[in-house]
Amino acid sequence: MAAEEEGLTGPGEARPAPGPDPRPASRPEPRDEHRPEPRSVPELLLGRPPMARPLPTFDAEAAPAEPGPLFVDWLATALDAGVPDPQVVTLSTVDADGVPDARVLVLRDVDAAGTGWVFSAAADSPKGRQLADHPAAALTVYWPQLGRQVRVRGTVERAADLVAAAEFATRSPAARVGALVGRQSEPLASLEEYDEAVAVARRRLEATPDAVAAGHAVYTLWAHEVEFWQGDAQRRHIRLRYTRTGPVRTPEWSRTLLWP
Repeated sequence: MAAEEEGLTGPGEARPAPGPDPRPASRPEPRDEHRPEPRSVPELLLGRPPMARPLPTFDAEAAPAEPGPLFVDWLATALDAGVPDPQVVTLSTVDADGVPDARVLVLRDVDAAGTGWVFSAAADSPKGRQLADHPAAALTVYWPQLGRQVRVRGTVERAADLVAAAEFATRSPAARVGALVGRQSEPLASLEEYDEAVAVARRRLEATPDAVAAGHAVYTLWAHEVEFWQGDAQRRHIRLRYTRTGPVRTPEWSRTLLWP
């Protein structure tokens, strides 16, 4: 570096005073006065207690003898109350190593008499493979506006392909196109690749309206245990657990009130 400097100024010559930097000076980002300062998670949550709003009551003693009709009643109440996506539930399974896995999906039907919760999935998806290896699951739904949660645990049974095909026909065109694309949960190189696959699937559906996605399956979670939970701002939560005492699809249940 010293030799380069001598070549620029010559021996014994004084170095010229540096001129102004032609590059524009960096300016600090203008602060958005409406943007709050970063805070920790506890600080974000303090002062926002859950269920601090009027909530419905739940008379556990007046609940029906079976959980199916009560779930349908609570679902209808959520729909009437304008709860967004009340049919969206969380399905929990276990993988080959016994590690829990969970995701949200759409509830398709409820067999209130037999107490079965019906949903669909791709048989070759992670949840489909997990259910094939371990046909048991838990289902959870929470309706925030009502402070109500329902938990379901039981065994899972896959329906016949004819049942799956009939259910597939009831879906919206967009849902059928998405299922025809397939490859759920596989690595995706780019969104453009996905868009191209959607275009191919859309053309297929237009040419063959009764096309059914390969591996489309319908499952029923036959409940062994169902718990209804009504939240309360003062933490006087009401919990009612139904436990099946007879074979699946029979109306034999016991009811137990639980501590909050």
